[in-house]
Formats: sequence, C-alpha cells, structure tokens
Amino acid sequence: MTAQNQRAETFHRLHRDGLLLLANAWDAGSARLIESLGASAVATTSAGVAWAHGFADGDHLPVPRLIATVADIARAVRVPLSVDVEGGYSEDPAAVADHVAGVIDVGAVGINIEDGAAAPELLCAKIERIKRAAANLGVALFVNARTDVYLRGLAPPERRVEETLARAARYREAGADGLFVPGLTEEAHARAIAADAGLPLNLLARAALPPAAELRDWGVRRLSAGSDLAQSVHARLRTLAGGFLRDGDSRPLAADAMSYPELNALFEGR
Repeated sequence: MTAQNQRAETFHRLHRDGLLLLANAWDAGSARLIESLGASAVATTSAGVAWAHGFADGDHLPVPRLIATVADIARAVRVPLSVDVEGGYSEDPAAVADHVAGVIDVGAVGINIEDGAAAPELLCAKIERIKRAAANLGVALFVNARTDVYLRGLAPPERRVEETLARAARYREAGADGLFVPGLTEEAHARAIAADAGLPLNLLARAALPPAAELRDWGVRRLSAGSDLAQSVHARLRTLAGGFLRDGDSRPLAADAMSYPELNALFEGR
C-alpha cells in the first residue's frame, strides 16, 4: 500500500468514531504549524487559500494556483490532507474531475465540494465523475459533499432537515463519503440529520455550537474551523501592521510572536 493510500485509509477511519477536529490551513506554513499542534489531519479553507493568493473566495482562484498550494502543503505535512475545491471551479463535471485529479496527483486524500445555489443533480454528476477519476488513480478519495441548505437558506426553516436529508441521499448514492452542512447549529436538526443521512455529519464552527464532547453526543463526526483562523490571523496582521505604519513602534510586533528558532524548526527536514 502506498503512503498516500495509507493516509486515505486513515482519513476515512477518522470519521467513524469520535469527532474529527479540522483547523483549516491556507498554505504550507499554516498547515505545518497546525500539524505540529497534534492535528490528526489537515484541511484547507478555500477562502484562506484564495486570499493568500490575492483572489476573492467563490471559484475565482486559478486551478494551477490551487494545485501548487496543495503540493506545497503535502510536502510540508505527513498527516492526511483534505482540500476544499469549492464547486470544482467549473460547471462541467468532466472538468471538475480533472481538477480534482490534479489535487490527488500532488497528495490530497480528501476533498470538500459544494452544491451552492445549483441544482443537486449537478453535484451528483460531479461526485460520480470525481469518484471514477480517483478510482483510476488508485486512491480511495474521501468526498465530503457540502450542501448549503442552511447556509444559503435554500429551504424554509421547517423544511431544512427534510431538504438536507433528501440531498444527502442523492449525494450518498452518487458516491459521497461525508456530508457537510455549514450554518447548521440547532441540536434537534443536527441529531436528526446525523441519524438519518447515512453519512458522517460535518459542521462548521460557529459560536452557537457547544464544545466537542456535546457535538459527539449529537452524532456529529467532524467539525471544521473553516475560514475563521485565516480571518483571525488577518485581523491580527491588520492591527500590528496598522500600528507599525502609524507610529513605527517596534515593541508590539514581538509581544506575542513565536520565536524565530521555534518557527524555523518546524520546517527543517521538510
């Protein structure tokens, strides 16, 4: 078994019991730092990756930039790597499968792919083509199907569980391995979806959600930080850089900084 297949097997296993916590990275440096803190896997944030390259989130990042970033992260970490490919950067399922094959080629063992405002049929077609492409490459890719029923309000509140489960059934039949429902925070809804979706349920970190132990009790199997870490880092950078540009005071810059030797040591031998 190749090292990539071993990581793929591990990533699938991490969804079976307990709660997989994913602190989403946006480049090789953030991924390596997250890994060093004991993360069992690393996932990317599409927004963070796009911003790091000077693009807006929302399928604007050129696919070659994405693949190059994934290659850099895969070189820097040893744990399983999952990549947020947004909507696949195309409406053509064949083109989406080619894009995903590119991230598999450089080391990814999982992806997130979303339906957004499009019809569920389109995501089903994308998933089917992706799974065929992954099988041709000999990698058991974990496909985490994201549905935006809650995030975008694609159904009235009283019908969101029903609509999410209907989509989950279709995505599962198409070959999805997990179900990502960003925006879902209600306990009763989460319990119902976790019980009946037939796929491990992934939630997006929100202040309204309880800690990990309680989410495990709800039946949730994965919790993603999403873009929150990247947003927080950018907010800190704005504060420090703004202050330095305003008054040239050097002292705040090093106040909470990691030491140079500590940070540099993360990348030695990588």
